[in-house]
Amino acid sequence: MERLGRHRPGPRGHRDPARRPPRGPAGPHPLRHAARPAAGHPAGRPGAWHRGQRTTCPTPGGDPVPLTLVAALRSVTGEHRAANEDSAGCSSRFALVADGVGGHAGGDVASGTVVQRLVATLGAGGDAGADRAASPSAEDLRTAVEEANGDLVRRTRRDPDLTGMATTLTGVFCAGDTVRLVHIGDSRAYRWRDGQGRRLSRDDSLVQLLVDEGVIDPADAAGHPRRNVILHCLGGDPADPAHVTVADADVRAGDRLLLATDGLTDYVPEGHVLAVLGDAADPQEAVDRLVTTALDADAWDNVTVVVADVVEDGGSASSGVVGQVRTAGAAAGDGRAVLGSTA
Repeated sequence: MERLGRHRPGPRGHRDPARRPPRGPAGPHPLRHAARPAAGHPAGRPGAWHRGQRTTCPTPGGDPVPLTLVAALRSVTGEHRAANEDSAGCSSRFALVADGVGGHAGGDVASGTVVQRLVATLGAGGDAGADRAASPSAEDLRTAVEEANGDLVRRTRRDPDLTGMATTLTGVFCAGDTVRLVHIGDSRAYRWRDGQGRRLSRDDSLVQLLVDEGVIDPADAAGHPRRNVILHCLGGDPADPAHVTVADADVRAGDRLLLATDGLTDYVPEGHVLAVLGDAADPQEAVDRLVTTALDADAWDNVTVVVADVVEDGGSASSGVVGQVRTAGAAAGDGRAVLGSTA
């Protein structure tokens, strides 16, 4: 992955299209996605995906019921990378993924540091940050992102070899009966509801900009030679947090959410991703099938997936993460990210 305007050393900015394997196994035709000016706009043609296995049960009239998540996550290095530069975290209150930019310049440190900071700030319970963690406002989320970006500044000051590191970030946070989306970069968030898939995030990428401006057709975006160029990410620049999208997402109880790095979405057609998301019996099955599908497609990148079922607070499920925080990838110690060393 390459950030426009900065040279990003390492393999992520130098992917050879000629070596790129097929983008995914045979399956349903990928959804064509139009430009998405804001969170919550469709990822493809209305009604393109109708499975019916999962249905949403609207809450009867009365006081809003707080929402919570039943989540599963997995992050793998893959067959073609020496290290895992992705990070992920989830609990009953949040789910997030981050994809490090910079190769040997410290993509693993960037993604791990940002995820660790958000987990420490918004995944807290029973301490001074419990109220903010339980129901973070948009301002709380922006403040947490700014703190994470500040951690990157301090890491770079301590170790100049990390100069140029950066990361994407895509996350969802439960705030009472609302789910808030935080997004920068090209990792993605999807929602499955009543047999239909919808992308909740919009890529901060050169290719998405070209689609928005009508320069290229949406159908040609997936194979564009500059698809790995991103416009915005978190890299320690004081201006970076201003480009973060924080929005209330169109999410309710009964929905299933997917967060993924481009190790999945660059190699598996969007339609196939959504079909698996809707077909899986539970989040863990969805995560395992999606990661396996990406590896079977010979993905040349790290693959990180979080799947979460949205339920009313107090609901139960047979699998997933409830009431505990889990991390994966660089944030879990697979890389060099150690939050305590940022001071």
